[in-house]
Amino acid sequence: MQPTSTTNNGAAVALLLVIGIPIFAAWLVSIIGLWKVYAKAGQAGWKSIIPILNTVILCRIAQRPGWWFLLLCIPFVNVVVAFIVFIDLAHCFEKGTGFGVLAVFFPYIAFPILGFGSATYRPVQRFTHLPSPPAS
Repeated sequence: MQPTSTTNNGAAVALLLVIGIPIFAAWLVSIIGLWKVYAKAGQAGWKSIIPILNTVILCRIAQRPGWWFLLLCIPFVNVVVAFIVFIDLAHCFEKGTGFGVLAVFFPYIAFPILGFGSATYRPVQRFTHLPSPPAS
Protein backbone atom coordinates (compact mmCIF):
# COMPACT_ATOMS: atom_id res chain seq x y z
CA MET A 1 0.00 0.00 0.00
CA GLN A 2 1.33 3.39 -1.02
CA PRO A 3 1.39 6.24 1.51
CA THR A 4 -1.14 8.87 0.70
CA SER A 5 -0.40 12.53 0.23
CA THR A 6 -2.24 13.17 3.49
CA THR A 7 0.39 11.16 5.35
CA ASN A 8 3.17 13.12 3.65
CA ASN A 9 1.49 16.42 4.45
CA GLY A 10 1.10 15.40 8.08
CA ALA A 11 4.80 14.57 8.31
CA ALA A 12 5.69 17.93 6.77
CA VAL A 13 3.51 19.79 9.24
CA ALA A 14 4.99 17.86 12.16
CA LEU A 15 8.52 18.60 10.93
CA LEU A 16 7.64 22.27 10.56
CA LEU A 17 6.31 22.39 14.10
CA VAL A 18 9.26 20.53 15.60
CA ILE A 19 11.89 22.62 13.81
CA GLY A 20 10.09 25.84 12.94
CA ILE A 21 8.72 26.80 16.35
CA PRO A 22 12.07 26.63 18.18
CA ILE A 23 13.78 28.59 15.39
CA PHE A 24 11.06 31.22 15.49
CA ALA A 25 11.31 31.41 19.29
CA ALA A 26 15.11 31.87 19.13
CA TRP A 27 14.69 34.59 16.50
CA LEU A 28 12.07 36.38 18.60
CA VAL A 29 14.21 36.23 21.74
CA SER A 30 17.16 37.64 19.74
CA ILE A 31 15.09 40.53 18.40
CA ILE A 32 13.69 41.43 21.82
CA GLY A 33 17.15 41.27 23.36
CA LEU A 34 18.66 43.36 20.57
CA TRP A 35 15.89 45.94 21.02
CA LYS A 36 16.91 46.29 24.67
CA VAL A 37 20.61 46.48 23.73
CA TYR A 38 19.83 49.37 21.38
CA ALA A 39 17.85 51.10 24.13
CA LYS A 40 20.74 50.74 26.60
CA ALA A 41 23.10 52.23 24.02
CA GLY A 42 20.85 55.28 23.58
CA GLN A 43 19.37 54.24 20.24
CA ALA A 44 15.72 53.81 19.38
CA GLY A 45 14.81 50.14 19.80
CA TRP A 46 12.74 50.04 16.62
CA LYS A 47 15.95 50.49 14.62
CA SER A 48 16.88 46.92 15.56
CA ILE A 49 14.13 45.48 13.34
CA ILE A 50 14.91 47.43 10.15
CA PRO A 51 17.19 45.46 7.80
CA ILE A 52 20.52 47.12 6.92
CA LEU A 53 19.84 49.99 9.35
CA ASN A 54 20.11 47.57 12.29
CA THR A 55 23.55 46.47 11.10
CA VAL A 56 24.76 50.03 10.58
CA ILE A 57 23.59 51.03 14.06
CA LEU A 58 25.03 47.86 15.62
CA CYS A 59 28.43 48.73 14.12
CA ARG A 60 28.16 52.24 15.55
CA ILE A 61 27.17 50.92 18.98
CA ALA A 62 30.28 48.71 18.83
CA GLN A 63 32.33 51.85 18.08
CA ARG A 64 33.00 50.88 14.48
CA PRO A 65 32.13 52.92 11.38
CA GLY A 66 28.65 52.37 10.02
CA TRP A 67 29.98 51.56 6.56
CA TRP A 68 31.38 48.30 7.96
CA PHE A 69 28.01 46.77 7.13
CA LEU A 70 29.30 46.70 3.54
CA LEU A 71 32.13 44.43 4.67
CA LEU A 72 29.51 42.01 5.94
CA CYS A 73 28.42 41.53 2.32
CA ILE A 74 31.82 40.17 1.23
CA PRO A 75 32.22 36.39 1.57
CA PHE A 76 34.83 35.26 4.10
CA VAL A 77 35.51 38.88 5.13
CA ASN A 78 32.07 38.94 6.74
CA VAL A 79 33.06 36.20 9.18
CA VAL A 80 36.07 38.15 10.44
CA VAL A 81 34.12 41.42 10.62
CA ALA A 82 31.26 39.75 12.50
CA PHE A 83 33.68 38.49 15.15
CA ILE A 84 35.29 41.94 15.45
CA VAL A 85 31.95 43.76 15.76
CA PHE A 86 30.49 41.33 18.30
CA ILE A 87 33.66 41.28 20.40
CA ASP A 88 33.73 45.09 20.35
CA LEU A 89 30.05 45.13 21.30
CA ALA A 90 30.83 42.88 24.27
CA HIS A 91 33.66 45.19 25.34
CA CYS A 92 31.34 48.22 25.15
CA PHE A 93 29.06 46.45 27.62
CA GLU A 94 32.04 45.58 29.84
CA LYS A 95 32.02 41.91 28.87
CA GLY A 96 35.00 39.87 27.77
CA THR A 97 36.12 38.57 24.41
CA GLY A 98 34.59 35.17 25.16
CA PHE A 99 31.18 36.79 25.51
CA GLY A 100 31.65 38.39 22.09
CA VAL A 101 32.39 34.99 20.59
CA LEU A 102 29.30 33.61 22.35
CA ALA A 103 27.28 36.41 20.74
CA VAL A 104 28.42 35.36 17.27
CA PHE A 105 27.30 31.77 17.71
CA PHE A 106 24.38 32.21 20.14
CA PRO A 107 22.83 35.68 19.75
CA TYR A 108 19.58 34.40 21.26
CA ILE A 109 21.51 33.93 24.52
CA ALA A 110 23.89 36.91 24.38
CA PHE A 111 21.50 39.71 23.40
CA PRO A 112 19.00 39.07 26.21
CA ILE A 113 21.90 38.92 28.70
CA LEU A 114 23.15 42.30 27.50
CA GLY A 115 19.70 43.83 27.14
CA PHE A 116 18.01 42.60 30.31
CA GLY A 117 21.06 42.05 32.50
CA SER A 118 23.01 44.50 34.62
CA ALA A 119 25.51 45.36 31.87
CA THR A 120 25.81 49.06 31.13
CA TYR A 121 26.90 50.63 27.87
CA ARG A 122 30.28 52.31 28.11
CA PRO A 123 31.81 53.10 24.72
CA VAL A 124 35.42 51.97 24.48
CA GLN A 125 38.05 54.52 23.51
CA ARG A 126 40.03 53.23 20.56
CA PHE A 127 43.66 53.92 19.79
CA THR A 128 44.47 55.51 23.13
CA HIS A 129 48.04 54.26 22.81
CA LEU A 130 48.80 56.60 19.88
CA PRO A 131 50.83 59.70 20.71
CA SER A 132 49.11 63.07 20.60
CA PRO A 133 49.88 65.25 17.57
CA PRO A 134 52.50 67.93 18.18
CA ALA A 135 51.17 71.32 19.28
CA SER A 136 51.50 74.05 16.70
